[in-house]
Amino acid sequence: MENVIFTRRSIRRFLDKAVEPEKLERILKAGMQAPSAHNGQPWEFLVISEQQIKDDVSKMSPWAGMVAKAPVTIIVLGHIDTPNSRWIQQDLSACTQNILLQIAKENLGGCWMGFYPEEERVKKCSEYFNLPQNIIPFALISLGYSEDQNRFLDRSDMTKVHYNKY
Repeated sequence: MENVIFTRRSIRRFLDKAVEPEKLERILKAGMQAPSAHNGQPWEFLVISEQQIKDDVSKMSPWAGMVAKAPVTIIVLGHIDTPNSRWIQQDLSACTQNILLQIAKENLGGCWMGFYPEEERVKKCSEYFNLPQNIIPFALISLGYSEDQNRFLDRSDMTKVHYNKY
């Protein structure tokens, strides 16, 4: 199966190889193509490549250790003061998934780590980057080249599909 929806995996180990700027730009643009409630597009992005910052961010969650070794980490940020902010988790999840799919399309590896709504992680990240109060750090996405490959793993379970009634 060639479709990245079926081959995308969570890749947590990265090579010491820079990600080309044109690939990173396509990845960010893919995130911005996501659907959002009333086309509110409540996202912004922090792109982290400086080693000291990656080291610091890697300590903000017990699951973020890979950030220190990844060439790039994108922090997906969300505006919580928009008229449609009650849909922000859905909007930012769609954005994050688009980013992950484009990472796979670029033959890179990537991994999504949730920050929002975990209060301690949100607080650490917000304070570290001095984020305005109306901006939340939603997710981290570490990415880069890897020896691990995106590959198909059949996760389908048709017993979870119901037609017309439960």
